Amino acid sequence: MKDHQPTGEAARLPRHIAVVMDGNGRWAEQRRMPRTAGHRAGVKAARTLIESCGRRGVHALTLFAFSSENWRRPKQEVSTLLDLMLRTLRKEASKLHENNVRIRVIGDRDRLGGTLCHQIERVEALTADNTGLQLVVAVSYGGRWDITRACQRLASRVADGSLDAEDIDEGMLNDGVALAGLPGPDLLIRTGGECRLSNFLLWQLAYAELYFTDVLWPDFTEAHLDRALTWFAGRERRFGGVPAMLDGTAGRA
Repeated sequence: MKDHQPTGEAARLPRHIAVVMDGNGRWAEQRRMPRTAGHRAGVKAARTLIESCGRRGVHALTLFAFSSENWRRPKQEVSTLLDLMLRTLRKEASKLHENNVRIRVIGDRDRLGGTLCHQIERVEALTADNTGLQLVVAVSYGGRWDITRACQRLASRVADGSLDAEDIDEGMLNDGVALAGLPGPDLLIRTGGECRLSNFLLWQLAYAELYFTDVLWPDFTEAHLDRALTWFAGRERRFGGVPAMLDGTAGRA
């Protein structure tokens, strides 16, 4: 509906950006370096992106850091990735808090170690009241897992008699997925040359604009972000309607 669509300059800037940070391993291999070097370089690129989005007034940024499928990688690489996440949270939390960034981590925590889970909880509590950029980090996350978990919770309510199945609607499911409380992403950026979602935010990306670039994630700079934002600003977002409906001219002579 027209009243719920942003207008003017606000319409040209995505409220919520989601990013599949792809290409760390290939970046390292091209330089004959271990894959872990690519992941460390990827952390620097993420830091730059967070700062850039904060300066531009983006409301929310969701980063795909570790997927449910990434558990299939060699044990040493998985261990290195999780350790890097732990050290990054410890190192960056205070600075992000000082910059009024709120941090949320989404994903299946049952597979994460106790030390990492404790650090996640500490960082979330530290930044819970911050009102600036809403930073979401997806760890051990899969879109199918997310939807399945939301359905299980609704099914449990039906089973205990607190909810009638016919009363279930999109709003209830939306309130049960991991990004509840945030607007769905307006823009998805995927680096590394692949053009797929890879089980990321399957429910939430229904009307996102999809931007794919060959740039490997460690090489993604503020200039690349600006190119994506310029591309986004040129998109006509109809949300299933037609242009006349969006500009209020529907039905006019």
